[in-house]
Amino acid sequence: MSVPIVKGFFDPRTFSIQYVAACPVTQLCAIIDPVLDFDEKSGATGTVSADAILDYIEAEGLKVEWILDTHPHADHFSAARYLKERTGAPTAIGEKVIEVQKLWKGYYNWPSFPTDGSQWDKLFAEGERFRVGEIDAHVLFSPGHTLASITYVIGDAAFVHDTLFMPDSGTARADFPGGSASRLWNSIQGILALPDDTRVFVGHDYQPDGREPMWESTVAEQKRSNIHLSKASTEAEFVAIRDARDRTLPMPKLILHSLQINMSGGRLPEPEDNGRRYLKIPLDTLGGAPWDEAA
Repeated sequence: MSVPIVKGFFDPRTFSIQYVAACPVTQLCAIIDPVLDFDEKSGATGTVSADAILDYIEAEGLKVEWILDTHPHADHFSAARYLKERTGAPTAIGEKVIEVQKLWKGYYNWPSFPTDGSQWDKLFAEGERFRVGEIDAHVLFSPGHTLASITYVIGDAAFVHDTLFMPDSGTARADFPGGSASRLWNSIQGILALPDDTRVFVGHDYQPDGREPMWESTVAEQKRSNIHLSKASTEAEFVAIRDARDRTLPMPKLILHSLQINMSGGRLPEPEDNGRRYLKIPLDTLGGAPWDEAA
């Protein structure tokens, strides 16, 4: 099995990890789940995180072949569009993104918004194969956290984003619109069916007990010590654990900000007649307000 060189970039503002996976023979690479900086207090956007990736690629003599999203993120903006403009590389996501677009189009009341995935250059189907340089890659459909979540398996590396976390953090939540703990369980089984020595790269690390950020494990380590999977031997047990945990979690602070950007492939809203861009925040749309539990 081919072994890509994987470099992770931890973003402490969103606890997310961006990746570059490179073919050591051809120096071609894929950028996976890049972050566009956003400060919700000031409304400022920035490219510090994405530019760090570009600096690394230049320093290593790499050429970008793909810009890959695993799903439309709920806690940070995607820098896919910015990086496409800088590199010319095609953007891609799973074909089920159209289901997310259809769902959130209604929330944002955007009757003219196209829900055909045309905001990306490529929509991957379940099981579809592609290459990063000379390294074989394929797509696993991994719904549960969202309707559109996928895993990219590039050589011996699986980029699972919000499906599994590090073993001491368990699994991703499944209570977003379109989420399902049952589907998440089945998606995890597909990942755990990969060879035990497959490297597993997660999309977030919330640093339990204040430890240093971590983002790489193996399928064997996940099977052996994932704190949620070790407590659940059946789908029903997992769903009960996941649903109980999700009921205690607030909505991500940037979910309403992020989805309108990310279901557009990382495109910011078009400037209005004063030259400024504006986000649209639907009120009283999602549950999870701090007073809901008290009620």
